[in-house]
Amino acid sequence: MSDVIALDVSEGHSYMVWYAHETCQAEFQVLHTRSGFAKLLKVVQRANHPILYFEATGVYSRPVERFCTDNQLPYCLLNPLDLKLKTNSLRRLKTDRQDAHRIARAALNNHFRLKQPRTRVYAKMHELARFYERVQTDIHIKHVQLHTQLQQTFPELEQLFTSRVSKLALNVVSLFPHPSLVQGLSRTVLKNQLIHSTDKKLSKVKGIQYAEKLQALAKDSYPAVDPDSVQVQAVRYYCRILINLIRQKEALTKQLVTLANNSLPEFAVITSMPGIGAQSAAELIGELGDIRRFDNANQLNAFVGIDINRYQSGKYLRQDHINKRGDPRARRLMYLIVKNMLRAQHTADNHIVDYYYHLKSGPTPKRNKVAIVACMNKTLYCLFSMVQANQKYDYTYHGLVVP
Repeated sequence: MSDVIALDVSEGHSYMVWYAHETCQAEFQVLHTRSGFAKLLKVVQRANHPILYFEATGVYSRPVERFCTDNQLPYCLLNPLDLKLKTNSLRRLKTDRQDAHRIARAALNNHFRLKQPRTRVYAKMHELARFYERVQTDIHIKHVQLHTQLQQTFPELEQLFTSRVSKLALNVVSLFPHPSLVQGLSRTVLKNQLIHSTDKKLSKVKGIQYAEKLQALAKDSYPAVDPDSVQVQAVRYYCRILINLIRQKEALTKQLVTLANNSLPEFAVITSMPGIGAQSAAELIGELGDIRRFDNANQLNAFVGIDINRYQSGKYLRQDHINKRGDPRARRLMYLIVKNMLRAQHTADNHIVDYYYHLKSGPTPKRNKVAIVACMNKTLYCLFSMVQANQKYDYTYHGLVVP
């Protein structure tokens, strides 16, 4: 029987207990430093085929994972919710020492699956996908802040472009954050400034059109502040930040797609499915990791969090709904992928789209979100089978029967 080494992970340190033959052999605090991990390694080397157990605590458990990976040690990264359900008691003492012993006892009394570390490529894909999401969130926040300031300086400027979060729009807003900066300039001068102020190739005809519209908007605008106000400085400040964030987002997108395309064979398989583009496929791989590590599609669905939560007691049967205990980012990506499939339904045949309209028709049509979640479930089953078999999408095979 393997010895159990349990760690209660905190910021910068962990409390370790070593159990052999269901008896505690040693316990002490481990600092997340070279000397601290060297002390832990000596205990691991003395133990009999040890397995390390610790909770997933975000960035704080990353050094312990790195220690296990570098030393090729088997370990279990425990789900905090799963651990809580298996160790609940009427009396609860909450200390680092008690928690470490609680983890060790749970490991002795239950079977936990060993963690399969991500390979270097999948780990990099994961971090790139998370970084991309953080940049996307920052863009949304800064755009709201820009909108607040622009409503005071030159609110009509938002009518000039269909997309207000583009480098061209932001450059123009940074140039003319107040209508008084437009007044007195000729159409030709405005056109030249617009053409030379952006890295996008803007034609002279398009430049003249933007200049004329800008003059008309500035003429009728009634700003709430003066041209030398702090709000004008704030508009230019947020424009500069947003332009840099958009450039960072474009660079991350290119990195994600290039890495997936050059290193991962399932990228070509996933992108062969209609409605899944290169960026969506790369982000999905970044969140899901290696799909082949799952034993079946049901595990994949549970990882995403769209498995069914069913509750029945006596004559009462609650309406089914999804668990939402999985990866929320992967769930959001799958939702967007199904929506993209519906938008692109006229470009190629897709059995997921057929299934959606099958659910929406009939004597009891499903609600839109219910149908989309069912399509998410079916898409994951399809992707799992395709990746396992290394088989690209073929409508003649997948679309024969709509269950």
